Amino acid sequence: MKPFAYDLTFPGWKEWMKENQQPAFRAKQVMDWLYVKRVDAFDEMTNLPKDLRERLNETFRLQPLDVLTTQVSSDGTVKFLFGLHDKHAIETVIMRHQYGISVCVTTQVGCRVGCTFCASTLGGLKRNLSVGEIVAQVVQAQKYLDKTDERVKSVVVMGSGEPFENYEPTMDFIRIINDPAGLHIGQRHITVSTSGVVPNIYRFADEDWQVGLAISLHSPNTDLRSKLMPINRRYPLAELLDACWYYLEKTGRRLTFEYALIGGKNDQPEHAHELGKLLKGMNCLVNLIPVNYVPERDYTRTPRKQVFEFKRILDSYRVNTTIRREHGHDIDAACGQLRAKHSNVNA
Repeated sequence: MKPFAYDLTFPGWKEWMKENQQPAFRAKQVMDWLYVKRVDAFDEMTNLPKDLRERLNETFRLQPLDVLTTQVSSDGTVKFLFGLHDKHAIETVIMRHQYGISVCVTTQVGCRVGCTFCASTLGGLKRNLSVGEIVAQVVQAQKYLDKTDERVKSVVVMGSGEPFENYEPTMDFIRIINDPAGLHIGQRHITVSTSGVVPNIYRFADEDWQVGLAISLHSPNTDLRSKLMPINRRYPLAELLDACWYYLEKTGRRLTFEYALIGGKNDQPEHAHELGKLLKGMNCLVNLIPVNYVPERDYTRTPRKQVFEFKRILDSYRVNTTIRREHGHDIDAACGQLRAKHSNVNA
């Protein structure tokens, strides 16, 4: 199958032009057509010679994604279900915040990590996405926003899949959307979330970037974490925290810990005290997430009053804590939920 045009970084386009006996400035022109003008066909790249446009058509596919479903929430959240060339489907979400518009992207079709509270793992991992399939999610979101003259301000790599198990494509994705010749989204406006692939946390720290890192923690101790997140059996909590401390010392940036509150599982006062002791003194933010209801999981949500009590206890340990604002409560909000419905319908 042809590679996607969005697979190439700016240096990749320069190399391709060199290999095809084209002047180097053509790489900037192609990037401009892809990411600034956001064209739908190579023939629209009118300042390129006809023979180059034909060569691009012969070599690359331009559109990696087909829009299968678009859900719009009353709060302005937009959820896309995109179809891929091999009949798989992925989700991408536009979220509106006071500080601007954020897009949540997916890095894999499905997920093999197996977190027991997550819809993304239903059906397991099908395959990794290519660079272009990740990049195209942001491009498609921006095209949707172009109709109302709005702009993507930030990107979170928190959709379905484990980004650090698709490491190199995820890093090239960041390079493309950050590049001034690409979508020019600042590194400080990009955050990657991992469930705890320890070796690649060290690699990410050594990238020497200003990109944010979020760790899916969800438990204050290793035994409970192993029950909720099987990846903890491979990379135990103590090893994960060592990697987190390395990241903090190497980058000087604050870490975010995501903590999904699951009724009766990890949301009791003793869990909050244990978490406070674990993270006290660490330059971090805990983001409390009332778990989304997933029929296949049958977990219950933590009562609102209890959520605030959990936060109060963490605050008493001087651990910075926020409660995530809900998005898309009236649509299929949970990661992987819309895809799971689509897969069941088409099974």
